[in-house]
Amino acid sequence: MTMTAFLPDLMWQPLIEQALREDLGSAGDMTSQVLGLERQTLTAIFKARHSGVVAGLAGARLAFTMLQQDARFEEHVTDGTRIQPGDVLATITATASTVLAGERTALNMLSHLSGVATATRNIVDLVAGTGVRVCCTRKTTPGLRSVEKYAVKAGGGSGHRQRLDDAVLIKDNHLAMCGGVRPALQAARARVGHLIKIELEVDTLDQLKEALSVGGADVYLLDNMSTDQLREAVALVGGRAMTEASGGITPETARSIAETGVDAISMGWLTHTVKSLDIGLDIEV
Repeated sequence: MTMTAFLPDLMWQPLIEQALREDLGSAGDMTSQVLGLERQTLTAIFKARHSGVVAGLAGARLAFTMLQQDARFEEHVTDGTRIQPGDVLATITATASTVLAGERTALNMLSHLSGVATATRNIVDLVAGTGVRVCCTRKTTPGLRSVEKYAVKAGGGSGHRQRLDDAVLIKDNHLAMCGGVRPALQAARARVGHLIKIELEVDTLDQLKEALSVGGADVYLLDNMSTDQLREAVALVGGRAMTEASGGITPETARSIAETGVDAISMGWLTHTVKSLDIGLDIEV
């Protein structure tokens, strides 16, 4: 199944432009220039070398069309598609100078984001049937948050907060500075807009019980709890709010955590430590 995900070119363009400037330097591709390859027209194909889920084709396309407006980039799959070794993902036809200058930027973006999508889909598959949402966090590569979170969605996952101004998330440091669960929740509920959700992170069942007695949280983030604690926490909440498990969740533990009845699981490593998917660009001579 292909997951629907979309990000307009306007969001990709500054990232791709910065990456191209970083790679081209002040004089462009010296190797292509000294070999006299600039004017040749050629076709190259993006080919998967490992199985996974593709994401980032728009970024790959822009790596060439921002250098050459009439470059022809044809997608043979869409983001969110499961791919196997040997699958052709896209074809680029342009001058040699364009293909060679944009190659690394296109592959870096496509491989990295496909790695994010692949890791996400693996977890989604592991928890299938539980009804649990698989969420990423704000632990993203600086400057790449929008596209990394896009790749999570392409892999079948969900977003958490995009930025600090999306929602109120009261964590341990906030509780320490506010004097505990009760004053923090009371302050948040008194001041937040009626359309803004409040999430409270709790480390213990005692904290959760106190929070439930106060009320006011829309979501409870159950941090680093055992599966037994998670089951008890879900029972305590009793459907009055959403429950989210977080902290140290791995492919080995994701299913058992999802089966505790939580509504969502969040994992920072989906964006900050995933392995890039091996994708090659082969020039047809």
